[in-house]
Amino acid sequence: MSSQVISLYKKRRSQYALGKNVPISQAETTELIKQAMREAPSAFNAQSSRALILFGAESQKFWELAKDELRKIVPAAAFAATEGKLTSFAAGAGTVLYFVDTDVVKGLQEQFALYADNFPVWAEQSNGMAQFAVWTALADAGIGASLQHYNPLVDEAVRKEWGVHGNWQLRAQMPFGSNEAPFGEKSYMEDEARFKVFG
Repeated sequence: MSSQVISLYKKRRSQYALGKNVPISQAETTELIKQAMREAPSAFNAQSSRALILFGAESQKFWELAKDELRKIVPAAAFAATEGKLTSFAAGAGTVLYFVDTDVVKGLQEQFALYADNFPVWAEQSNGMAQFAVWTALADAGIGASLQHYNPLVDEAVRKEWGVHGNWQLRAQMPFGSNEAPFGEKSYMEDEARFKVFG
């Protein structure tokens, strides 16, 4: 069976060799990210996902802040590898920082007390879908990306540098840019271990 949507999903791969030569403009990239996030689903149509989109020097600044924070906890003997990894992220055209607006979550918990315990979980699910939507849209535009998680280590530095509200909880970071290396072969686990079908 052929599916255009599945073909798009297959384009979405982790790219660690990033460059600045993306095929679309900064304005087009920004609009693509916004549209993808708008169309991502959320429980109760909460729309609790937020994004900080950083380009060029601002993106590089984020990865320098991450280096500064990691330098405090990574042993000096092992820091070269960590620094190399972060430098590869900074080599891209930009970075999307994904957040959950905890005020939205708290508001729903108060409004629908019966489901209060579920709203944080649903907000995480929604954020993951927003990340996937953006990643797939970028891949379709010929832009490489990967998903990173340096939160909560960098949270306070991000708040100070970009004036991010305290109710925006950082969940992931997505460096993106031109694909400067081919993708490796992707492996899949056996269907029998992953799926159960009845009926």
